[in-house]
Amino acid sequence: MPESLRLQKAIAQAGLASRRAAEGLIRQGRVQVNDQLVTTPGHCIDPRKDVVKVDGKPIGVKEKKVCILLYKPRLCITSARDPQGRKTVFHYVQRRDVRLFPVGRLDYDAEGLLLLTNDGELANRLQHPRYGVSKTYEVKVEGHPSPQALMQLQKGVALEEGTTAPVNVTVLRELPGAVWLRMVLHQGWNRQIKRMGEAVGHPVLRIKRVKYGPLTLGRLSPGEHRELSDREVGLLKRVAGITQKELEGR
Repeated sequence: MPESLRLQKAIAQAGLASRRAAEGLIRQGRVQVNDQLVTTPGHCIDPRKDVVKVDGKPIGVKEKKVCILLYKPRLCITSARDPQGRKTVFHYVQRRDVRLFPVGRLDYDAEGLLLLTNDGELANRLQHPRYGVSKTYEVKVEGHPSPQALMQLQKGVALEEGTTAPVNVTVLRELPGAVWLRMVLHQGWNRQIKRMGEAVGHPVLRIKRVKYGPLTLGRLSPGEHRELSDREVGLLKRVAGITQKELEGR
């Protein structure tokens, strides 16, 4: 281990949360270093000497790294719990040996491929815009988009945060009053696909994520899940830009 390590990375490496979520834990005052409260995510520690606690519990012991592929059904939320009492993804994936968290999100009414892991570094890399890991969706939109509307989706749509990155768009099949599209995205803004559809005048009716990087749903049905093989995890790490040298240092 390195002599100096950022606090949020130490928490992520312990498998408690993604690096971004770990920053939130620190800011919320839930993290102590040597029994002293630390609220600055950039704080550095010496992992050989310093004792880090989250919610009063030491994080020193590393969990076995696990990565689960879930076919998230519609009408459940991508969270550990819901104040409104709705089903969450953890209704379908229940593990007592490790503490999992979702990699990114799928909307309540969306379905498809969702990854859950306790590997904070991998989760952070998969979501980081620098690596642009592709996510493929089948999207049902209202109406029949013109070639101009499809071109606008492909080139980029102006949203609140700015103009979306280029998207690969293919027409899969046409229905009376609707069309199924395949959309390949390399970014993940909040409700991005729905807002893109609204922006070009074709509201989104259904969303199904069918591929994440090199992984597909395969033969899974809604609500089913499986653990990824070492080979599959290796493929994910490759597209997330995690080098062999980094792996050896973890």
